[in-house]
Amino acid sequence: MSLNDPEAARPRTAPGAASNPALSELTATLARFRGAFLAVAGFSGLINILMLSGSLFMLQVYDRVLPSRSVPTLVALIILVAVLYLFQGLLDAIRGRVLARIGSGLDERLGERTYRIMSQLPLVRGRSGEALPQPTKDLDQIGSFLASGGPATLFDLPWMPLYIALCFSFHPWLGLAALAGAGILLALTLMTERRVRQPARRLAGIAATRSSFAQASVRNAEVLAAMGMRSNMAMRWAETSEQHRREQIRTSDVTGTTGAISRGFRMMLQSIVLAIGALLVIYQEATPGVIIASSILTARALAPVELAIAHWKNFLSARQSWKRLNELFSQFPAEDCSMQLPPPAAELSVEGISVVPPGNRRVVAQEISFSLRAGSTLGIVGPSASGKSSLARALVGVWPTVRGKIRLDGAALEQWPADTLGRHIGYLPQDVELFAGTVAQNIARFDQAPAPAAIVAAARTAGMHEAILRLPQGYQTQIGEGGAALSAGQRQRIGLARALYGDPFLIVLDEPNSNLDTEGDHALTQAILAVKRRGGVVVVIAHRPSALAAVDFLMLMDGGQQQGFGTRQEILRGAMQSVPPRTIQPAPAEEKVTG
Repeated sequence: MSLNDPEAARPRTAPGAASNPALSELTATLARFRGAFLAVAGFSGLINILMLSGSLFMLQVYDRVLPSRSVPTLVALIILVAVLYLFQGLLDAIRGRVLARIGSGLDERLGERTYRIMSQLPLVRGRSGEALPQPTKDLDQIGSFLASGGPATLFDLPWMPLYIALCFSFHPWLGLAALAGAGILLALTLMTERRVRQPARRLAGIAATRSSFAQASVRNAEVLAAMGMRSNMAMRWAETSEQHRREQIRTSDVTGTTGAISRGFRMMLQSIVLAIGALLVIYQEATPGVIIASSILTARALAPVELAIAHWKNFLSARQSWKRLNELFSQFPAEDCSMQLPPPAAELSVEGISVVPPGNRRVVAQEISFSLRAGSTLGIVGPSASGKSSLARALVGVWPTVRGKIRLDGAALEQWPADTLGRHIGYLPQDVELFAGTVAQNIARFDQAPAPAAIVAAARTAGMHEAILRLPQGYQTQIGEGGAALSAGQRQRIGLARALYGDPFLIVLDEPNSNLDTEGDHALTQAILAVKRRGGVVVVIAHRPSALAAVDFLMLMDGGQQQGFGTRQEILRGAMQSVPPRTIQPAPAEEKVTG
């Protein structure tokens, strides 16, 4: 199996499998690299056997070459050991490349899923988490650890008994010295694990808070400058940074001190082994070659433990990242897209829904009921904080309902796969967010194979086609991050064109004319009329009456509740009493607005 096989990159885990830790999606994905890990284990075995070359070479030099003074034997030994070292280096390089490709393959298979989870987090945990791409950082951390020397060290650890056994074969005292040294270093490793675990966890949390704070400051740079808030926020940054530095120093102190102790102890142990070997030679219980060979073997036996301590911080970070990703993958199981529903074309039905913002417990919209037939338009009005925008988010499926159902042609929104549902919905939020790319890409929702005619049609419907043509490169104009190259009105109208792209059945517009001039208001009205003519459903939330010129019906909201419902004429004439929810037919021809 190729590590970079595109087809293998697609998740195949059943939606419910991630709920069982033993069958988690991460574990199942990692299991796909079983062959690669077995190869790494095999390479590690060969490498560790070849690492005996130095000890055996020294043993032969002291016990054969020097007593016999044979230069040809020395030359032959040098050639042999050079070839063995060459193979060892090649195998070590191959092992490193395989581990790096395992990390790359893991990112290839899980990168898209991780991004999807990251983009869903704000919809579950609230807006506070939207600026923190922690899942992708966690995946990067795991990949970086796999590409580092840490995993190779873990594969070398099981070969410690071989080196200790060889020390015992030379003499029991040498074996006991090596065994005692290995035990002490393993105890140091366990102590490091216990002492670093909590500081490392706190450090990760503070680092996440610090990153989120920095991104919020960048997003609100104009506010900080305009209102003299830089000094105050800089003090908050300094406090957070102080906590970060304190935990970082604490973690580094533990790992650094333990690493220094282990290095010093290993060097001391080598000297002790040399001394024991010298005593054995003096009492004629060993040959002179054993002195050097046993010292090299002892150093090699303890080297993996020392390297494990050096990589322990990265190992802990990767383990924490793995745990967080496992929890997220369990919380957001892969969607089952096997059942495809027909495109909605007849009715939007809202059945007694109540809405609670993610990460909150307060109901912001409750007991909302109405239904709209194809070709109908509804305007929602009310004071600020009356629940209008919350209702809009529920209608397009980004906020779940805690009670009731929203249905398209009888199918509840949760029955649709998210991407499939999105093709049938157009949404223009209050704060229009565009992405770095071209005008055409933003209108086409970054579709991989967009239809140029559909892009132009959406722009024409939004009344933006001629304005786009006047841009430096027309539809291929790069608009910058967040649409920085455009005015607020241009961003809003391109956002409207994006909502109209592909002729979705349901279009929800939240304050669509907040940045529009008279010409923009007229274009908005014509766009709503165009959707009505093709049989779509439009829901408009607005404070300015100009945005409601083309709607058939009005709903009045206050305090998160539906206070009035009726035709536009009834509401505007002051008939504010509630009208029982009913199925709304398109307005009669004489009531339709023409501009």
